[in-house]
Amino acid sequence: MNIALIGYGKMGKAIEEIALEKGHTISLKITSKNSADFTTGNLVGTDVAIEFTNPESAVENLYTCFKANVPVVCGSTGWLSQINEVEENCTSHNAALVYASNFSVGVNIFFELNKKLAQLMANQPSYKVVLEEIHHTQKKDAPSGTAITIAEQLINHLPQKSSWVNKETTVENELAIISKRIDPAPGTHTVTFSSQIDDIEIIHTAHNRQGFAAGAVLAAEFLTNKKGIYTMKDVLNFY
Repeated sequence: MNIALIGYGKMGKAIEEIALEKGHTISLKITSKNSADFTTGNLVGTDVAIEFTNPESAVENLYTCFKANVPVVCGSTGWLSQINEVEENCTSHNAALVYASNFSVGVNIFFELNKKLAQLMANQPSYKVVLEEIHHTQKKDAPSGTAITIAEQLINHLPQKSSWVNKETTVENELAIISKRIDPAPGTHTVTFSSQIDDIEIIHTAHNRQGFAAGAVLAAEFLTNKKGIYTMKDVLNFY
């Protein structure tokens, strides 16, 4: 496939390495220094775009890909308040999109474990739950998009929780997300259910960016000849 990389930071470079190893071609690289080159005309001949930028530019980047009829994998976080608008735009252009807060296969398995654990703990009020996430100091958003996904899964299955806050809390219906920024950590997420008797924890620790990059390339391959809106559950067939 001819792949356009929209965003060429550390993640973009990791994606490029894996894509080339798998025999794909990088047809376009867009950074903040050459953003004027990101046009529908320059996307001609591109089979799929992989977008890892920031919340401020992600949505317009997606619209450019939709307009060019180029399927796009989006790994930017922090823009989901506009998800309805983005999905409508994708549908109106008969385009294709995979978006996820995290493309790592391991993290998406962790998501499934988290949902199952929350279901099992729904009727165990003696356990208090807290979520911790650790990332490198260059990460711009806190909590992480992955942490928000985990938190929303917990809230959906735990009747005693109705919202999350990015701090420690003693309010019963609030789920605490504790965000730490420590170099060089690429990402650790821990869900802990604690009681006076014992603790139950599930932890995902990324050792490097390769897992995220490999999942993004896998999602790009999945989008071949597809239209519509998908998540990593579709890519990994977690049904």
